[in-house]
Amino acid sequence: MANDTQQAAPLPRTDVTIAGGGIVGLCLAVALRQGAGLSVLVCDPLPPGKDVGRASALAAGAQRMLAELGVWDAIAPAAQPVSKMVVTDSRLADPVRQTFITFDGEIAPDEPFAYIIENAVVSEALRAAAEKAGVVTSLTSVKAFTERGASLDITLADGDKLRTALLVAADGARSALRAYAGIAWSGRDYDQSGIVATIGHERPHDGCAVQHFLPSGPFARLPLTGNRSSIVWTERREDANAILALDPDDLVDELERRFGLDLGRITLETEPRAFPLGVGMARRFIGDRFALVGDAAHLVHPLAGLGLNLGLRDAAVLAEAIVDQTRLGLPPGEATVLESYQRARRFDTLTLGVATDGLNRLFSNDRLPLRLMRDLGLGLVDRMPGLKSFFIREAAGVVGAVPRLMRGEPL
Repeated sequence: MANDTQQAAPLPRTDVTIAGGGIVGLCLAVALRQGAGLSVLVCDPLPPGKDVGRASALAAGAQRMLAELGVWDAIAPAAQPVSKMVVTDSRLADPVRQTFITFDGEIAPDEPFAYIIENAVVSEALRAAAEKAGVVTSLTSVKAFTERGASLDITLADGDKLRTALLVAADGARSALRAYAGIAWSGRDYDQSGIVATIGHERPHDGCAVQHFLPSGPFARLPLTGNRSSIVWTERREDANAILALDPDDLVDELERRFGLDLGRITLETEPRAFPLGVGMARRFIGDRFALVGDAAHLVHPLAGLGLNLGLRDAAVLAEAIVDQTRLGLPPGEATVLESYQRARRFDTLTLGVATDGLNRLFSNDRLPLRLMRDLGLGLVDRMPGLKSFFIREAAGVVGAVPRLMRGEPL
């Protein structure tokens, strides 16, 4: 006798779904495929090319992670080692920019504390590694999700539905999934914008990175391969909009006043773009079979170049927790797995968020007492090699409870 009750077909299943195909999301996907063979789906509606014109500082710990995941060889030719870091503090009209502190670029022989590299290069290498590892990608976004026993039922923006053991939001500071999960965000807008562009110049930079602290905000000059540098130019938002509205020659004149003349004539190699700056942190990094990573979990000022590195550390810690517990038979979205991730990341990101916020407040002004205090402090640190070494190793991400991938060890 035929059964008149037609049962719905079971939903397609995946172990982990990652919303966001940026560098952090792709790193997590590759790590989970390589470390535990989990089925991973990465959803991102934006096609390749969204990172053009932006570059990042990859700390030594992040470089070790990329090497362990097998993608560094594809990245290395385009990665510029930082030979030293120079910090100045001045007004824009000052005839001389006094150097208050200089950091050597190595944490160990032949191991720079950081590399500067264009984001598009890293993204392309990770996409290739993800495809090789068997990560499934989709040009769509996660629209909604509902807990269903030991899984989540997910609805995609294109109408497809699937079931997953863990959903990871790597969809940026304005994370729609964080809001959908009801996770509160605590932070503030700086009323500043970061202008980014690639600059060509006549003379070599010799791998030297420069951080100019100006009253309107820091101006970072980051060395790229060849006679090129990336800039992160902080201005009050109204001023940034006015600068970007200038004709090209006037814009280059304004840029030159901040960039300096030591590298000769400069030219714009990419169109300058601005993005809003702020600081913030999610009240929690996890939910039921749900986790936040990268800017979806925390946002810091780019003055220390820590944003991407914090996100990669999230990916390394979460991957390690999932892989270790999967070997014990626990599913990726198990509460104990996610709680261990949150414990490992909350304090670290809160501490660094407070530190970068304090630095931005301290340096983005022109009050004489604060100028004297900060310049005295920088000068004292510059005369203490042991303290400078600690700071540079901290920035390199190789001290403290370092996850295995960032030690260059397999999961």
